[in-house]
Amino acid sequence: MYKILALNLGSTSTKVAYYEDDICKFKENIEHPASEIKKFSNFWEQGEYRTNIVENFMKEYKIYKDSLDVIVSRGGHTRPLEGGVYRVNEEMLQQQASGVWGKHPCDLGSKIAYRMSERCKAMPLVVDPPITDEFEPVARLSGHPLIERRSSFHALSHKATAKRYARENGLKYEDLNLIVVHLGGGISVAPHKKGRMIDGDNGLDGDGAFSTNRTGALPVGDLVKLCFSGKYTCNEIFKMLNGNGGLMAYLGTADCREIEKNAETDEKARLCLDAMIYQVCKQIGAMASVLRGEVDQILITGGIAHSNTIVQKIKDSIGFISPITVYPGENEMESLARGALAGLRGEEKIKFI
Repeated sequence: MYKILALNLGSTSTKVAYYEDDICKFKENIEHPASEIKKFSNFWEQGEYRTNIVENFMKEYKIYKDSLDVIVSRGGHTRPLEGGVYRVNEEMLQQQASGVWGKHPCDLGSKIAYRMSERCKAMPLVVDPPITDEFEPVARLSGHPLIERRSSFHALSHKATAKRYARENGLKYEDLNLIVVHLGGGISVAPHKKGRMIDGDNGLDGDGAFSTNRTGALPVGDLVKLCFSGKYTCNEIFKMLNGNGGLMAYLGTADCREIEKNAETDEKARLCLDAMIYQVCKQIGAMASVLRGEVDQILITGGIAHSNTIVQKIKDSIGFISPITVYPGENEMESLARGALAGLRGEEKIKFI
């Protein structure tokens, strides 16, 4: 039996879970008050603060560091890598610290896993990091050589959902053509061709469908004019793209449940919600064309997938493409544990950056 500690650091929360093989024994989502986070000028300064949270979780549930086989974290931002299980090393940490390939508290998570493992026998791992890149060459061209399309989306969620579907249906992920749709604070749609995510939309920087707080793709000319209007700083524009965009920009809230309820009587709320669904469906159709219509299954996951109304509207629009399976909610912690377990068992090769 393998003992696995899983970490998932977000901007305002730290998720920690303890697994024995693939069975979750203890799990917590610790929310961080804004008053606490404001004490730090950036997430790198939160190392001791976040480590204490993890160690308090272990103390509460009597999880002993020396008994752990793995400390696995949601991966951080390094040079692009193929999907899979990676052992954290100094080179990975240096690339994350550079900020060249992106910045997010998940970068701190893999550093915490590495530092904790130095004091015990546990192996520090990450699984399907957000910079997972399996694009085909044709998918990289944007329309101008100074700007390359890059893979940056919910790789962990996508891969885990695809593998779960294959596992539960007695199939091999590597034999399937799938379209995976992640519906959360960010929305991403990607085609999976025989075990590889060959395209996808970068929901962080403005691509694909708009979401609860992100703009998705925008009319480029108008965005350029906005940038050079003199009214906004670069940071303010980026905040519009990710944080203050999407439904938040239109309606002043990113709470999809509240918006869905308001849409029953409020015409503007209904229009904005329907527009988001419309854009998601357009992306699914686009990715079906990438697979030349040979789609075995469309998989829908993420927090918004709990909404029967939203899911049904998506089904009504794109159900002609292929059958649809829905996995509501976030499954990142289970995905981390299963990925680590596959590495320990030799079912997946543990790679190095």
